[in-house]
Amino acid sequence: MIAPQFQPVGDSGVMIRFGDEITDEIHAGVLAMDQAITAAELPGVRELVPSFTGLLVVYDPLETEYQTLIRAISGLSARSGDAREAREWCLPTCYEGDFAPDLQAVCDQTGLSSDAVINAHTSASYKLFMYGFAPGYGYLGGTPESIQLPRKTAPVRDIPKGAVMIAGPQCIVTTMVMPTGWWVIGRTDFEVFQPFEDNPFPVAVGDTIRFQRVSADDFMKGQKS
Repeated sequence: MIAPQFQPVGDSGVMIRFGDEITDEIHAGVLAMDQAITAAELPGVRELVPSFTGLLVVYDPLETEYQTLIRAISGLSARSGDAREAREWCLPTCYEGDFAPDLQAVCDQTGLSSDAVINAHTSASYKLFMYGFAPGYGYLGGTPESIQLPRKTAPVRDIPKGAVMIAGPQCIVTTMVMPTGWWVIGRTDFEVFQPFEDNPFPVAVGDTIRFQRVSADDFMKGQKS
C-alpha cells in the first residue's frame, strides 16, 4: 500500500487517498485511519466519510485549517489504533418470481441454472466498502466471478426498496424506490437504512453480509409478522 496522499476538498475538507484500486489491503488502511482520527478527537473535525480507497475528513475552518489538520493527521498515519471488530449480518432473501425479475436474464448470460446463480450468491461473504448515492446505499464487494455481469445498457425505473442487486463484483440492497441499471436477483426485508433510529446505518463500513435463501411463503410471512 502506498503512503497516503492528501488533497484539499473545498475550504472545509481533506481527502486522504490510500491507492487507486479496490482491495482489502487499501480499504484496511482507510478504516485504520478512520479509527485513528476518531480516537484522537482532533479539534475541528466534524465528519469522516470512508470510501473504497480514501477517507474524506470534513472540518470546521473556523476551528482549524488545512495545513494544521494535515500535520495532525500525518502524526497518526503510522498508528492504526484499536480496530473495530467487524460484524457479520445475515439477510433473509427471496429469489423467486417477482422478487427476482432479472434472475432468468442472469442465468441466460452466465449459462448457469437459477439454483446455481442463487447458490453462488448465497455462498459468498460481502464486505461493505462504503455508503453513497442514496441514504443507506451500501456498496458491497464480493460477488462471485461466475455471476458477475456489467450493468444494463439502460436503467429500469421503480425498483422497490429491499431489492438485492448485482453488477460487476458488487452487490447492493436498495433502501427506497429508485431507478437502476443493476441486475435484481432477489428481495430482502432487512432494513439497511433505519432513519428513525439513533444509528440509521446499523451495518457499518467494514462489516460483512451474507444472504440466506428463503421461500416466497416464508418471506411474505416475515413481512406480515
